[in-house]
Parts: sequence; structure tokens; C-alpha cells
Amino acid sequence: MRALPAASVDLIFADPPYNLQLRNELRRPNHSRVDGVDEAWDKFDDLRSYDDFTVQWLEAARHVLKEDGTLWVIGSYHNIFRVGAKLQDLGFWILNDVVWRKSNPMPNFRGRRFTNAHETMIWCAKGEGARHVFNHEAMKALNDDLQMRSDWLIPLCAGGERLKGDDGKKTHPTQKPEALLHRVILSSTKPGAVVLDPFFGTGTTGAVAKRLGRHFIGIERDETYADAARKRIADIRPPADMRLVHTPSKREEPRVPFGWLVERGFLAPGDVLFSPDRRHAARVRADGTIAVEDARGQHHGSIHRVGAAVQGAPACNGWTFWHLDVEGKPVVIDVLRTRLRAELN
Repeated sequence: MRALPAASVDLIFADPPYNLQLRNELRRPNHSRVDGVDEAWDKFDDLRSYDDFTVQWLEAARHVLKEDGTLWVIGSYHNIFRVGAKLQDLGFWILNDVVWRKSNPMPNFRGRRFTNAHETMIWCAKGEGARHVFNHEAMKALNDDLQMRSDWLIPLCAGGERLKGDDGKKTHPTQKPEALLHRVILSSTKPGAVVLDPFFGTGTTGAVAKRLGRHFIGIERDETYADAARKRIADIRPPADMRLVHTPSKREEPRVPFGWLVERGFLAPGDVLFSPDRRHAARVRADGTIAVEDARGQHHGSIHRVGAAVQGAPACNGWTFWHLDVEGKPVVIDVLRTRLRAELN
């Protein structure tokens, strides 16, 4: 990471070693061995060594991350709290902690603890006040038009998605499900963004990034993992149409003043707009303002100002307050703005 250009990466997703500190083999009630994490890369001499390692890779990550970029790091109770403290020490600004709830977690075979059914992801910006990317509309759409929460129920990586060697054993012990990375990348990048994974493993981040029209950089020192990642990613086709992998936010859409609807003939001077309860009626004027005369007096101005005045409110979104009749049915005037935006796009 230190060899990469400074401030060149839009998103970092990091799945560092857990430092599980396992002392003995873990076995099921039938005495079969649990295929857990016992690789050398997950072993550290002590907590101080792990902390030093964490600071080194986080400093390198900070070097390569753009000023408005974000970093995700995932971990278990063994390491995530130590990583979180170092993140804050280095100046990162935590945006969310997201709980990945596993719908099919491994049970606690000894019955001495609760079943460990989740991992924690920390999502952070490079600093307080950074203008990070968050695709709110995409996350809401992904969640059946409900605002996405910070607890995500996603199964463990299993079945055909789990990479295995010729011997039938897992290629990587902690391969993450693609659904998890799909949500991470879709939520916090735009098409064409550069996504970096400094603990690339078998390439889940790269596979999902390519499928979603993002560029990726993967860093992996284990050649077995790297080879599996190359083969996996080579089979994935990037999207043919980038519009299919990005939900534009309203802030990205071109500004359309109400007067443009009159200029373009979507509305004509004298057309009547009305409030949701039909208590207030306004006439459209040629200059893109509207006029109302009611018990409060005469009101003339923008759709927002007049909407606020007739309600006695401090503010009003005129696009959703004012309606027009379309074949006898009330329709918000925002529909006309959407039509005009489509033409402009």
C-alpha cells in the first residue's frame, strides 16, 4: 500500500487476521475436528505485536485513501475493538458499526458460551467532515423501500460459492459471502471507483467489484489464495451498462426549476395546482411562480414559499405538496420534474 500513489483509492475493505488465540483443537460432540482458523498468518506473539501490525497497515491504508474515501474493516470480538481504537487514534472518523448477523452460524460445541452469531464491521471516513459517498437510495431500494439498518442478516459463505481445493477442503478458512461485499461496495462507491483489499484472500472483494463496474486492487502474499482469486475473477464479466449498477441520488440529478415546466409546456399559465387535502388552490403564472388567495390573504412566489405560507409552516417542499388533476386523479407535480429530467439526461 505504501508503494501506491497517495490518495488514489476510493474505498478500502479490510478483513485482517482475527488473532484468534486458539490454544487447542476444537472438536464437535461426535469428536470430529472443526475446520477452523489455524493458519500461520493468524498467529501473533502477543497483543502488543497485533497492535503494532494493526497500526502499520492502517497507516498505509490512510496514505492511499482519498480524502473523501472510506474504509471498512471487519472482525470478531477477538480483534475488532483493538482495531477500532487504533482507527480513532490515527484520526479516522467512525460513520457506523455494522453487525453482520449470520443466519447459519457455527454452534458453540462446548456449551460454555453463547453461539457466536455475528461479526462487526466498522465503516469510517478519513476524518471528521469528509464528504464520503453513501448511496442511500440504492440501500433503501435493496431493502424493499425501507431505510437500511446497521444489522445485516446474511448467510455464511457456503455451497457453490465456497472455493475448495482438489482435496475438497476449503481454499480459505474465512472466505466472506459475496452478498456482504455487494452491500458494502454498492453502498459506498460509484461505478468506476477504485476498491482496495489489502487482505485479498481468494478475491471476494475483487469479484464483486468487477461485477458492479468498479476497479479493484488486491494485495495477497499467499500464492495459493492469489491463484484462486485470479481464476475466480477471470470468469466474471463486468456490466455492459453502468446505469444498471448505480442508483443516482437526488443530489446527483440535474436541477430543474419549476419555471422550466412552464417553458417546456408541461404546465401552462392559469393551470390550477392544489394541496393534498384540496383546501388550497394555486394558479400557475408564466414566470414560474404560483399565486393563491385564501383566508390568510394573497400569496405569490415559488411553489415552496407559497406552500409554506398557506400552511403557516416555516418551510415546504412544493414538489410533493402541490398536485394537479390527471384524468380525475391527484398527481404530485414532482412527476413532471422527473419527466423533464429524463429528457435532460
